[in-house]
Amino acid sequence: MRKRTLVSVLFLFSLLFLLPDQGRKLHANAEDSSDEVSDPPKVEEKLGGHGGLSTDSDVVHRESESISKKSLRSNAEKFEFQAEVSRLMDIIINSLYSNKDIFLRELISNASDALDKIRFLALTDKDVLGEGDTAKLEIQIKLDKAKKILSIRDRGIGMTKEDLIKNLGTIAKSGTSAFVEKMQSSGDLNLIGQFGVGFYSAYLVADYIEVISKHNDDIQHVWESKADGKFAVSEDTWNEPLGRGTEIRLHLRDEAGEYLEESKLKDLVKRYSEFINFPINLWASKEVETEVPAEEDESAEEETETTSTEEEKEEDAEEEDSEKKQKTKKVKETVYEWELLNDVKAIWLRSPKEVTEEEYTKFYHSLAKDFSDEKPMAWSHFNAEGDVEFKAVLYVPPKAAHDQYESYYNTNKANLKLYVRRVFISDEFDELLPKYLSFLKGLVDSDTLPLNVSREMLQQHSSLKTIKKKLIRKALDMIRKLAEEDPDEVHDDDKKDVEKSGENDEKKGQYTKFWNEFGKSIKLGIIEDASNRNRLAKLLRFETTKSDGKLTSLDQYIKRMKKGQKDVFYITGSSKEQLEKSPFLERLIKKGYEVIFFTDPVDEYLMQYLMDYEDKKFQNVSKEGLKVGKDSKVKELKEAFKELTKWWKESLASENVDDVKISNRLADTPCVVVTSKFGWSANMERIMQSQTLSDANKQAYMRGKRVLEINPRHPIIKELKERVASDPEDESVKETAQLMYQTALIESGFILNDPKDFAGRIYNSVKSSLKISPDAVAEEEVETEETETSEEATETKSDDLPGGLNIEAEPVEEETPTKDEL
Repeated sequence: MRKRTLVSVLFLFSLLFLLPDQGRKLHANAEDSSDEVSDPPKVEEKLGGHGGLSTDSDVVHRESESISKKSLRSNAEKFEFQAEVSRLMDIIINSLYSNKDIFLRELISNASDALDKIRFLALTDKDVLGEGDTAKLEIQIKLDKAKKILSIRDRGIGMTKEDLIKNLGTIAKSGTSAFVEKMQSSGDLNLIGQFGVGFYSAYLVADYIEVISKHNDDIQHVWESKADGKFAVSEDTWNEPLGRGTEIRLHLRDEAGEYLEESKLKDLVKRYSEFINFPINLWASKEVETEVPAEEDESAEEETETTSTEEEKEEDAEEEDSEKKQKTKKVKETVYEWELLNDVKAIWLRSPKEVTEEEYTKFYHSLAKDFSDEKPMAWSHFNAEGDVEFKAVLYVPPKAAHDQYESYYNTNKANLKLYVRRVFISDEFDELLPKYLSFLKGLVDSDTLPLNVSREMLQQHSSLKTIKKKLIRKALDMIRKLAEEDPDEVHDDDKKDVEKSGENDEKKGQYTKFWNEFGKSIKLGIIEDASNRNRLAKLLRFETTKSDGKLTSLDQYIKRMKKGQKDVFYITGSSKEQLEKSPFLERLIKKGYEVIFFTDPVDEYLMQYLMDYEDKKFQNVSKEGLKVGKDSKVKELKEAFKELTKWWKESLASENVDDVKISNRLADTPCVVVTSKFGWSANMERIMQSQTLSDANKQAYMRGKRVLEINPRHPIIKELKERVASDPEDESVKETAQLMYQTALIESGFILNDPKDFAGRIYNSVKSSLKISPDAVAEEEVETEETETSEEATETKSDDLPGGLNIEAEPVEEETPTKDEL
């Protein structure tokens, strides 16, 4: 019994000694396995279809060999990437790397976000920061040229094992799909930061990535992947403990050797991440001069002295004895230390007078993740004082976002970052600006708002309304100033002075550019913001009958109004070309009146809210109530055509025509159809009918009453008057009147309810002009039985024979058999 116990104890001791060694061997095997050749990653059929995104076969082969040198740790837990992530990686790995630089921008941005999160948590719980170096909120970049490794480390919130799997293995499908679609159309990798897929840009320069992360609520883990459709996560027992935060190690490709140069990384940080809120430090080398005793280099001096003569030695003997005690030599040595790369102070904390135009532009590019060469159109930097104190910088982007007006009322887009006492709070806060100004980018830093409250409580804070009100006013002033500084916007009286000065050439045409990009937002603001409606109306731009293709404002229109003109005339339609030919403009143009063209569908809604401007009423020239000067013969004409208008109204009873009147707006057209003043116009009816979920019952209720206006000076109307006077029951006259009404509907912009009836009347009119009997109809087709002839039976089709031959069989003559044959 004792022997068995002794044997068991010895066996257990041997296991205890062997297990640690075995673990070290497993880890060593995992490291050594990087030399083994594994299958290269399989890249699916290229998604882009864009000519500039495919690499040649040599590049793909070299990349495959480079990737195959590394493999995932054998003891790690393996996972498959989400399908959307695999699609995204295919695009990145198979791109030509035209702009590889963006990877560093994205990784630093992610590190900054992680630091923001831990700093926000520390507002209510200071213990989360830890002690010593762990409490330092910074980003560190380090190079290992020998191993071709670039490391980016932050002391942010870190990730748990579940976070690593979720955040790096899956992604929002909509964001990836939108990125893929945009890449296919433009091939611009700069878009990657706008769709939340920034981490994967690291595969532009790396073939193998390790992510080491430590969260306060979990142990340290390692995430690793070669972008071959798989990734692995394992407990980290061999790297240096991070304390808290994340370190990303990029094993760079052979083609990405430039990113192992300190100068390159410094340039990238200065360009993309200069205004990150946390210090970015680079482990950089520099040469320093140090003084060392001359004795260390004595042997070299002795060799040179052998060439000198004995006499020279005797002469300098005394000098050498005195200097020998103090003689030193300067030697250059290479030392490494952390170098701060973003030492520029946040510009919103500085006085606007101290910030240069270049600094404002750089800050915009960093803030908006817009790294094109285009400058923002305008910016406003101001400090608000009083009951609520805050600092803000607002920018007008050079271009509208690709989805600026998609699902406008169903999405909450906010491009303002909210800070409280220099602490980042949120960039998804949509209460600072109204929806119509959501195209603006910038930040707000308040000293009044509380730090340690939830987003929901912050929305109800009393100071927020004051901040919003001031931001709106400053934003509209910024846009107004953009218009005032544009030489093209100057009134005719001042234009000569501006042309002579030759200044502000850079600002020429800027407001036209703004209007083309964001004009719809100003119109939506007039609809939504009643308190600022008059301010926004001053920013409206449009083309008119007298603007010669250029944009004009309401102020300029009113300045050009004719003496005695009380209303601002406008017309709505689908295009300027169509409106220029509209019969509603005939008499107005002849009398020298100016008419505004509104061709955007939102203009119909706009004019329902913009009723007047500077005591001038708006008048749609396609509706009732148009007043064009005074016509002394109106009463006489009404009396003369009273019988015709009454007859015509009765004949159109089935068409729901409200009235037939003498027109004061026509010159060359016989008649038009106008709508009641407060009903829908023809253009609005067309817009509403094209709505997917439109309600036919509501349309019938909102449709304006139709009035047929006739031109008493037109020969057709005069002749029709005579015909009606002689025989009001003449069917041909009734047919003509109906046809003219339907034609007027089309010319006035309405859609016919029964196009076939209209076509039938046109054909009858053609018959009459060709003197064809109205009862004449098309001849009926004679039906014949189809019989197959002998020739057709023997014919061979060309496509049944090789070479497209067309062989027609000849008929065979039948011979009568003889008696002998019988």
